[in-house]
Amino acid sequence: MKLRSIELALPHAAEAAAFLTDIWGMAPAAQEGETHYLRGSGSYPYLVALTEAADAYVRSTTFVCTADRLEQLKRSVTAAGLPATPTVSKDLGGGHGIIVELAEGELLRFLVDAEEVAPIVGADLPVKLTHVVFNSADAEATGHLVEEALGFRVSDRTKGMVFVRCNDSHHSTAFARAGFASLNHIAFEMADMDAVMRGIGRLRDHGMVPAWGPGRHGPGANVFAYFIAPFGPVIEFSTAVEKVAEDYQAGAPEDWTWPEGRIDQWGMSDKDFAGLRAAEEKFRHRRDWDAQSLDLINEEQA
Repeated sequence: MKLRSIELALPHAAEAAAFLTDIWGMAPAAQEGETHYLRGSGSYPYLVALTEAADAYVRSTTFVCTADRLEQLKRSVTAAGLPATPTVSKDLGGGHGIIVELAEGELLRFLVDAEEVAPIVGADLPVKLTHVVFNSADAEATGHLVEEALGFRVSDRTKGMVFVRCNDSHHSTAFARAGFASLNHIAFEMADMDAVMRGIGRLRDHGMVPAWGPGRHGPGANVFAYFIAPFGPVIEFSTAVEKVAEDYQAGAPEDWTWPEGRIDQWGMSDKDFAGLRAAEEKFRHRRDWDAQSLDLINEEQA
């Protein structure tokens, strides 16, 4: 199982795409109708899809998996009673699978047979998405839910978040203890620390400073720099997230504490709490499909 992409709807999608390519550092992949697809240097056809819409919301967050894993998901999602529907992707790269709605509205799409593309060269291009984090009214309950219904595993718990993995990367998503449900931030995996720092410098050249960072997190130990994008969401340059073994023991909040005045391992950067909080509320979840029985679909295809 791997995190592949996030699909957003928003006003002025073309302007958002221009920022992500011209300043943030992504590469254009394609434009189909009113949807702009943006890629990194890796083998995924796109990392971010931006579709023109009157309101800003999250269409889906997409994972790719094997056919066997998809069948497991169909059974466990059905057993958990979560709303879901079969889907054939109309996004770049195609594929088919299911979309699942979690208890607070988060929409996760799981695809098989999605096409990959040849990597491209670019030292400052993001390689892939390293994680997508959601705000949650009850992060603890959501952490238990994704373990039960999706087969994910909680890697660590802090005072602020529940970190969740779907492979050996410490986290592919996390649920922030925010008291409401929305997109918290999107993190782009850079090739190395130099690429993160060059990204910070590139945004400074355009008058943007980090809302938090550079720094190094505790859980996951990844280097980070967060920015508030002009089109609304929080976006992050990141690199070197920790790889963990299957028997990794999840930490508790008391395991992740810092000396007074620090909020990461380095303690060298301030954090714009108010600005980040406002940006984190802008992209909510919205589904445009009706739930269907995955069991019935399986029987029809048999």
